[in-house]
Amino acid sequence: MAGSGKKMSLVGLTTLVAVNMMGSGIIMLPSSMAQLGAVSLLSWLITAVGSMAIAYCFAQCGIYCPRSGGMSAYSEEAHGKSAFFLCSFLYFLSLAIGNVAIGISAVGYLTPFFPWLGSGAIPLFVGTLGLIWLTTVANFGGPRITGKIGAITVWGVIIPVAGLSVIGWFWFEPDIFIAAWNPHDLAISSAIEQSIPLTLWAFLGMESAAQNFDAVEEPKRNVPLACLFGTLGAAVVYVLSTTVIQGIVPNAELANSTAPFAFVYAQMFNPLVGQVIMVLAVMACVGSLLGWQFTLAQTAKSAADQGMFPRLFSRMTARNAPVIGLVVCAALQTLMALSTISPNASEQFGKLVNLAAVTNLIPYVTALTGLLVIMYKARVDARIFARNGVLLLIAMLYSYYALYASGKDAVFGGLLVMAFGYLLYGSIAKNFVERSRVQPDDARGWL
Repeated sequence: MAGSGKKMSLVGLTTLVAVNMMGSGIIMLPSSMAQLGAVSLLSWLITAVGSMAIAYCFAQCGIYCPRSGGMSAYSEEAHGKSAFFLCSFLYFLSLAIGNVAIGISAVGYLTPFFPWLGSGAIPLFVGTLGLIWLTTVANFGGPRITGKIGAITVWGVIIPVAGLSVIGWFWFEPDIFIAAWNPHDLAISSAIEQSIPLTLWAFLGMESAAQNFDAVEEPKRNVPLACLFGTLGAAVVYVLSTTVIQGIVPNAELANSTAPFAFVYAQMFNPLVGQVIMVLAVMACVGSLLGWQFTLAQTAKSAADQGMFPRLFSRMTARNAPVIGLVVCAALQTLMALSTISPNASEQFGKLVNLAAVTNLIPYVTALTGLLVIMYKARVDARIFARNGVLLLIAMLYSYYALYASGKDAVFGGLLVMAFGYLLYGSIAKNFVERSRVQPDDARGWL
């Protein structure tokens, strides 16, 4: 057994959780939130609390349910084999939708270098498509190459965003922020409701925080703490960066920007610095998309290994890359990008974020509700059961509110997808049921 010195500390795991969550989720948010006004910043507080509760509950699931399968396995604990499939199916679609949104973010930051990309719906679609297939092909080299690239490129977004949280206040002007507070005279409750899916988008991925359980010192103590501190750290950076930018760039300009962080750095310093930030943001988005493409294919492979998805997703090359699965996933994302085509990058980004939130929240609900059964089987102490029960209730209330806030169109789309998922599972369910020994006379009754 490895000594504790070779395992990750609480500080190391907390940093890892925050870095993994930040990724490229924040890169387009200032423009999307500016369309509602700075009042939308209030939704960060609700999402931060809800996300910390969700992250903590996932950590508890990982502690008391060591079986493989992640969210799908937790769902099966409470809701049976069909829940394993539906959780995998919806999470798979959520990742695919999210990848398209990341591609759109990258194109937005490329537009100043290649103005044609911002000249209409078709150029935006072509640019997004190019990035989807570029990162798909790049993954053919296997996980080692993907991991090395991702570990470097993620800092392309963390450095400018975290940096803005600190130095941006020297350029902050209260008058600009006040003018941006509520330009459309929205009710505060309405502004929060409309921006909840946007803020939740930035936290998606927190469900992976407990996956490093075996590599951590004192995991039963440090994994839940790292989930909470890491999520809180990301929340602080998110709140500060999106707040300070509203006090530097006038609201109307920010709402129409395709590269908000590059735009604000150009305002603070000069256009050259803004261009450097654009390059860093593109690098971060491409690196993030590269990693999520592989995660998407691996999610499909895990489900295929369980007999839940077509076997083609299980096929691996000599470099341990699921090439066929990657190609199929890219084709699916191509159709998604085509179905949401819009001349406005921020508008298309918003549509995808809402749908991604719904298809992610349903697996959250099914997986988190498995915690009660998981704790019962593990015979946890009554005090731990009660404490986790309270945090589970907070996580559930936030999840239900976020589903409601995603809007009827996104929820309706998610419902249709889920209904289709039941049909798919019904067609394979026989593979998971032992054939009952039916006598010929008894069988006639079913004819």
